[in-house]
Amino acid sequence: MNAWNQGLNAAGIREPGLRSDYDTQRRLVSRFRRTSYMAAKVLLPPEALPHAMAATAVMHHGDNLLDTGTKERRAAAWSSWERRIREGLESGTSDDPLIRTLLHTVAACPRLAGTVEEYLSTARAELEFSRFADEADYQAYLDAYALPAFMLVGVLAGPEDDDGRYRAACRTFIDGSQRLDFVNDLSEDLREGVLGIPVKTMERFSVTEEDLRAGHDCEAVRELVRDQVGAARATLETARGLPALTATPYKPLMGALVEIELLTADAALARGAGLLRGPAGPPPVRALRVLWDARRRARKERRRASR
Repeated sequence: MNAWNQGLNAAGIREPGLRSDYDTQRRLVSRFRRTSYMAAKVLLPPEALPHAMAATAVMHHGDNLLDTGTKERRAAAWSSWERRIREGLESGTSDDPLIRTLLHTVAACPRLAGTVEEYLSTARAELEFSRFADEADYQAYLDAYALPAFMLVGVLAGPEDDDGRYRAACRTFIDGSQRLDFVNDLSEDLREGVLGIPVKTMERFSVTEEDLRAGHDCEAVRELVRDQVGAARATLETARGLPALTATPYKPLMGALVEIELLTADAALARGAGLLRGPAGPPPVRALRVLWDARRRARKERRRASR
């Protein structure tokens, strides 16, 4: 029996139709971000894996709806999706496989319900995003959209009695990760006409959007990339404190996610202005080493706890 079927069994997901629904979300997540999927598969407790896939799939689907097409099309698509989720939460049923998995995961993890409500209530902030004028705009975006979206998954790994420190650590992580995404995804964002680097930051380096579109590999662009990746990396270094605040079964995964983001930051820094032609990714061998080292430490901890 493979790890995924073991996870479905451990989570008590026995009904064939529901297992198929969860498997659909697993395939979606595995295509979306392969390294993060592998980290979850290797490091999560079996019973937690299906629920993490369901929550991640909701986050990814919402991102797609909010990012694809004209503003009018995005707003209409999101309104329809939000309405269907709310109807499902109220009735307990849905004809949508993704919503069905969400409903089952909320039933298994009741504290997720409040997180889903927060996400639905704030996600429209993504529709209004075009450019950040300054750093304050970026930080407001984190609170209005990026953090609530991340907490769909993050809440599953949090302590039952979080006093606010875990959520604050999650915010630190998503701050570093989101800033890294904005600079690493420059080539894609330029094609879509939406940049995540604040206008005042670009002005500080005397770089214009036209410079970036032209692919100018000049010192000003290189300095801008170094500044943004460096800021992201410094925040991710601070996020190394996140695993200590995470519920014990999830500590290895959270630690590995932080380390993989740091590897990605190093790769982006090495690519420099080359990010205008395409994003950087973590070196595969080093990313695998992070996963296997985390898995080995987790096994040692479980053996120690069982003595």
